[in-house]
Amino acid sequence: MGYDNTEHGGSFRIFARLRVLQPSSVVAEGTICPGTEMDRNKWKGRRRRGRSYHQSPALGQCDSSKRYTTGASQSLQDSAHHDAESPSTSSSRAGESSVPDLPGFYFDPEKNRYFRLLPGHNNCNPLTKEGLQHKEMESRRLQLLQQEDKQKKKITRLGFNASSILRKNQLGFLNFSSYCRLSHELRVSCMERKKVEIQSSDPSALASDRFNFILADTTSDRLFTVNDVKIGGSKYGIINLQGLKAPTFEVHMHENLYFTNRKVNSVCWASLNHLDSHILLCLMGLAETPGCATLLPASLFVSNPQGTDQPGMLCSFRIPGAWSCAWSLNVQANNCFSTGLSRRVLLTNVVTGHRQSYRTNSDVLAQQFAVKTPLLFNGCRSGEIFAIDLRSSSQAKGWKATQIFHDSSVTSVQIFKEEHYLMASDMAGKIKLWDLRATKCVRQYEGHVNEYAYLPLHMHEEEGILVAVGQDCYTRIWSLHDAHLLRTIPSPCPTSKANIPSVAFSPRLGGPRGAPGLLMAVQQDLYCFSYSSSCPDSQKEGTWELPSVSNEDIL
Repeated sequence: MGYDNTEHGGSFRIFARLRVLQPSSVVAEGTICPGTEMDRNKWKGRRRRGRSYHQSPALGQCDSSKRYTTGASQSLQDSAHHDAESPSTSSSRAGESSVPDLPGFYFDPEKNRYFRLLPGHNNCNPLTKEGLQHKEMESRRLQLLQQEDKQKKKITRLGFNASSILRKNQLGFLNFSSYCRLSHELRVSCMERKKVEIQSSDPSALASDRFNFILADTTSDRLFTVNDVKIGGSKYGIINLQGLKAPTFEVHMHENLYFTNRKVNSVCWASLNHLDSHILLCLMGLAETPGCATLLPASLFVSNPQGTDQPGMLCSFRIPGAWSCAWSLNVQANNCFSTGLSRRVLLTNVVTGHRQSYRTNSDVLAQQFAVKTPLLFNGCRSGEIFAIDLRSSSQAKGWKATQIFHDSSVTSVQIFKEEHYLMASDMAGKIKLWDLRATKCVRQYEGHVNEYAYLPLHMHEEEGILVAVGQDCYTRIWSLHDAHLLRTIPSPCPTSKANIPSVAFSPRLGGPRGAPGLLMAVQQDLYCFSYSSSCPDSQKEGTWELPSVSNEDIL
């Protein structure tokens, strides 16, 4: 068996065993060494002799074995010349752009050799493209983790460290808002990873149940968790963040034996009795059981210190095929929540049970209510983002107030407090900042990785940062001010489609006077990236009082 190819008007053939190559180029059967610079010079000379061979008929009487060896060497040189003009992805990643790309083989930069790719039949194939890419990603992740552990002091912007920021502020070169923004960015770059010890009444379940999703409440005092149970189904819990303090970093998991075998599509906090008194869950249907939206009281997990929870306020609404959900804090839509369905938006009043349906042209994957204006923003699978005027009837023609478009399916929408700007992300990895008054994109945040997954955004105006986890399992943090990528955090666990971390940023970890930090849940572990006390110009623990970034400085 062999491989035929034609290039530069010449015909040649490379056999899989490659025994005809010179001993200096062949290491073992099925293994090829790229050779040295002297070998490449020989290839060039043989290529020139090969061209003269086609021009001189006298060379046609040479020995067949010698002619075959020359042809094989010429093929390697032609392949090297072709790849020098258009280097392959694997060669460029390894930094070996001069190494030719041989069909049926892959080049290992560590061993400096070629290895044969086995055919993908029913046998176990240890060498595949996916396996090689995963090996390369895992090697890069381990290197970044080592750099994270060794490099304690990081610089997010060239020429801006703690002393220079403070000096420029004292000299009047920076206003107070810019000083606060740059200080937050510096603290974000110095966040250190610490593993959180989770205390629970069932420690064995913590070792087997994997985190699927975490969501912090409005005040960032509690963390709602969805865990995949090993025997099947899901389990819910609430982690109290009041006890999350250095150096122990211990929290307690409050669980409730509430299981469901259905997939959880969307989760949000709901303020029915008081702020964040319930959790709204959208569950997919299973077999003959239709999908539903369920309101779970937080008191089922842990009682409120003020005693304001009303026990037994568990509500369930039959809503089939809900992709997304959102709770309204607008006074004109009080006690209402919205669910995004297939080609429909359903607005439901929890107290009266009244429903209002709005027909759309695509599935609604993301939703958020505005607070100051009676608008509900929706992101669709088609890439359309539109707002529903809650004062208009679904039968009226003018209920669409705003309409903008992405090139791919929208997975998350976030509205700024002044409600003049909107942040959206899609399945093409694009994160864009939109001006709702001019209906145009004013800023784009580069580096996010997404191909088809439903990945949320985490926007925090007070700290002036944007957080998103990519499908490559890397957590990226940008500056809201100018879309500058401040930090890229690798996952503590091996990367895979099932191990995409879920994160939540809290401006007050461990209580009202706590420092901001990032919580990351992956597999069975919870990690805390808190503002490091070893960062230059840091304040003492428990006395973090740096003012928030103003909206004018962000935009």
